[in-house]
Amino acid sequence: MEREVRVRFAPSPTGPLHIGGVRTALYNFLLARKTGGKMILRIEDTDQTRFVPGAEDYIRESLEWCGIELDESPWNGGPYAPYRQSERKPMYMQYALQLVEAGHAYYAFDTAEELEAMRERLKAAKVATPQYNAITRATMKNSLTLPEDEVKRRLESREPYVIRLKVPRKEEVRLKDLIRGWVMVHSSAIDDKVLMKSDGMPTYHLANIVDDHLMKITHVIRGEEWLPSAPLHVLLYRYLGWEDTMPEFAHLPLLLKPDGNGKLSKRDGDKLGFPVFPLRWTDPNTGEVSSGYRESGYLPEAFTNFLAFLGWNPGTQQELFSMDELIQEFSVERIGKSGTRFDIQKARWFNEQYLRAKPDNELAGYLIKALAEHNITTTVDKAEKIAGLMKERVSFPQDFWQEAKYFFVAPTEYNEKVASKKWNSQAVAVFEDFKNELPSLENFNADAVKDLLMSILERRGMKIGQVLQALRLAVTGAEAGPDLMQIIEVIGREETIQRIETAIEKLSAYASA
Repeated sequence: MEREVRVRFAPSPTGPLHIGGVRTALYNFLLARKTGGKMILRIEDTDQTRFVPGAEDYIRESLEWCGIELDESPWNGGPYAPYRQSERKPMYMQYALQLVEAGHAYYAFDTAEELEAMRERLKAAKVATPQYNAITRATMKNSLTLPEDEVKRRLESREPYVIRLKVPRKEEVRLKDLIRGWVMVHSSAIDDKVLMKSDGMPTYHLANIVDDHLMKITHVIRGEEWLPSAPLHVLLYRYLGWEDTMPEFAHLPLLLKPDGNGKLSKRDGDKLGFPVFPLRWTDPNTGEVSSGYRESGYLPEAFTNFLAFLGWNPGTQQELFSMDELIQEFSVERIGKSGTRFDIQKARWFNEQYLRAKPDNELAGYLIKALAEHNITTTVDKAEKIAGLMKERVSFPQDFWQEAKYFFVAPTEYNEKVASKKWNSQAVAVFEDFKNELPSLENFNADAVKDLLMSILERRGMKIGQVLQALRLAVTGAEAGPDLMQIIEVIGREETIQRIETAIEKLSAYASA
């Protein structure tokens, strides 16, 4: 009988969640939902020295914003609680002792000074990677080298110790990765990792194996940086007698800098002007503020769609996917092996597509909110019309105010480049007629306004191209924008006349030049 798919995302509360971590959570979530399985979140806080206040809440809020739903977590419980490793502390020692008793682990009593001396000796002997392993353990102070009665005495006197894994000296460790295929590592490249620290807390290596087994995790989808540790984890599953139920592994490719050289970091985002965290983060120790995608104006559905494509593709030309569509199409087999270059322009493109797909009444809400911040009121109908006109020209919700400001605030400055080229006495003559005849229009709408302008141009033997940009300048102060006749309809008759009169007065120098 097939096991229920159970995946886990296991972040450490050591600071804000990097978007690489969000992508890992997203892929886990997509697999869980695709297979009808469960998505678990476990907080891996065994290293209490690195704990950062607020980080756990940040993780929770980030996942909620992205639409990544959790079936079991520290916040909503589940059948395998608790879901914080620090709260599971009492259970790990028994497994470490089981390994010791079976001869797969041992007590090590070496002091920090003795460990440093060992590393220095190896460096002096030109050993490329000094480590505590099958060779060097024979020269150190541990239960493999000390007499049994001395080991017992040291333990009874509560002398500080760690428990290390006893890695075999000559063995090939094999692992089948769902993305990379078979991975083989010789045990001589694996050091005797610490499993239990002297403070009684497990290291990541032991704790995550024990927890994954007890929580019945079937698939471990995690970053490529954990691939070197995977053979060690295979040994732990074997030595604990759990190899038959060991989860399947998938190690995700790195998120690379925009130039493709190296892993994407916060420093890269700071330097190039884009966020690397889903939400804004304020460092509780330094007060340093890091920008977030949410606060920068990215929609959560656009952000997750963009993230999904950083390493995965559906094998078709389709790029826009709702969360339900991503779930339907997702497969681990379509995740690439090589690192994915980060492209903030693509993220912006996704945001633009999602904004344009929204109904005008929803987009109007962004504009109304921004107007309120500037003490400007408007009708919902007018806001909807403006949103409909502007949505092809914005990338973020906050752009509605920046791009549509002239609907509410008459220009006080004019684009000099347009004025010098397009503002002339012929254009002014047309605008004089236009503003004088606008009051006579029975129906003031875009079509009627355009018909009036065309009739004036025909009388004067001119083409619309000779005056349109100058008229736009008079009405909006800008050189480009949506359909000008529709802008005039929204602005209204009296305001349009007033703006044309002001422009004629302020730009008189160009008309007489």
